[in-house]
Amino acid sequence: MLGIQNIETFYGETQALFGVSLDIGPGEVVSLLGPNGAGKTTTLRSILGLTPAHSGEITFDGKAITRAQSHNIARAGIGWVPDDRRIFPTLTVARNLAIAAKKTRFRSWSVKEMFDIFSALEHLMPRECENLSGGEMQMVSISRALLGSPGLVLMDEPSQGLAPKIVQDVMKTVTRLKAEGIAVLLVEQNAQSALAVSDRAYVMDHGKVVHQGPAAELLDDAPLRERLLGV
Repeated sequence: MLGIQNIETFYGETQALFGVSLDIGPGEVVSLLGPNGAGKTTTLRSILGLTPAHSGEITFDGKAITRAQSHNIARAGIGWVPDDRRIFPTLTVARNLAIAAKKTRFRSWSVKEMFDIFSALEHLMPRECENLSGGEMQMVSISRALLGSPGLVLMDEPSQGLAPKIVQDVMKTVTRLKAEGIAVLLVEQNAQSALAVSDRAYVMDHGKVVHQGPAAELLDDAPLRERLLGV
């Protein structure tokens, strides 16, 4: 579904990624872990064309997207749940979701299905997003990504700042996406929660991939997890 080969990405003259490679199969959940500043978000931004890779190759659904514009990448079927949610604060929940809806070659989602996933969402539809809690905003952000009919969803710190109950709901959503055949690339500081719902994991440090393997292996190997992640 997604292939990244030896990408190098810069912010101005400062290099952020050094030969990063990873891949994700259809319906696979892959965690991208590592300390702050390791290059995880930059990897997502490179996939989305927001900070284009200087070299290397990125393919999605069998097509090269390395030099594609961000709106075309989204239309191809990549959804994004950014770490700061980026919903329109002065618009209602209903309007935010309506703007996001589009068709791709992948499975379409309805607003009603969003209500099935997040039961509180239906009652929030007429409310302006600036009046939502952090957890409610995250519901909107994830629902917005799904209404874009993605084959792959990039999630950047989806549990950040949320209550434990909401974190559980978010991780259940990741499992639901996998069951529906939608691939997920999950960037998380909460490593154990991420590994519990993932098939495989990559660990980054200083802009490089320093470990890759089955998520269960990293979850069960406390000394390895401590060495790589400090948890």
